[in-house]
Amino acid sequence: MDKLEIVVRAMDDKLAADIVAIDMQLVSPMFDTFVIASADNPRLMNAIKDNIEDEMEKHGYTVKHIEGNRESRWILMDYGDIVVHLFIPEERELYHLEKLWGDQHRIDISSYLTNP
Repeated sequence: MDKLEIVVRAMDDKLAADIVAIDMQLVSPMFDTFVIASADNPRLMNAIKDNIEDEMEKHGYTVKHIEGNRESRWILMDYGDIVVHLFIPEERELYHLEKLWGDQHRIDISSYLTNP
C-alpha cells in the first residue's frame, strides 16, 4: 500500500467527507500531493488526524509536522511528499484550496474509498 492509499483509507475509515487528492508535482518542488477532506466538527477532525497518524506509523511513516490543535478548524499534516488538509466545512469553503489549485490534475482515489 502506498502513502496516498494509507492516508485516504485512514480518512475514509473515520468518515471524512469529500476527500480530494490533487497532484502538485508540476507546481511544487516540496511535495507531490495535497489530500483535502472535511469533518463535521473538531472532535471528528481530530479522530481523523489521529487515525492517519496511527495508520501511517504502522507502515513506517512519521509525520514531519502538524499545524493546528484540538480546537482548530483546519489541521495540516506534512508527510513530506504528501500534505494533508483537514477542514471544518466552513473553513474549507473559505479557503477553497480545490479552486486555488483547480488547474492541477485530480488523482482518482475512488478505489480506496469504502464510504463514497
